[in-house]
Amino acid sequence: MSDTIKTTKLKGTELIVETSDGVEVYDSKFLVAALLVFVAQGSGSIQPEESAKMIDLIEEHFKLQGAESLELLTRAMSELAENPEIAEHLVTLGQSLSDQEKEDIAVMALKVIAADGRREFAEMENFSRAVEAVGVSPEIVHSAFDRYFAETMPGG
Repeated sequence: MSDTIKTTKLKGTELIVETSDGVEVYDSKFLVAALLVFVAQGSGSIQPEESAKMIDLIEEHFKLQGAESLELLTRAMSELAENPEIAEHLVTLGQSLSDQEKEDIAVMALKVIAADGRREFAEMENFSRAVEAVGVSPEIVHSAFDRYFAETMPGG
């Protein structure tokens, strides 16, 4: 059973991927989950605190139930593991997002990196690679850092 990607097509805010096994549709929710997983995996494994933070962030951002948020993250992890080349195609979807959506995702990623109390270099490297791949401008990254610190610092 091969799940080789045959074609991909961006339709509005969805990425439609045709494989030899059928058609899969990925939306911005899946993209966010996949990016957060990618950043969190930078240190080699995802810590429990990072998992909990990703669930909370996705739940809050997309107004989902906790179980839906967990299901989305689980799907992102398994699909990225089974078919790593999907990440390349998700970049196209990421590039279609608005600047505000890109900033929101960057802030969420920074919160995931900090969730376990350690800012791993490899996680920051993955953050840089992810935001660059989806076309987040340096100005938006700077704004995301400002927002992150404003939201997480005492008295912020």
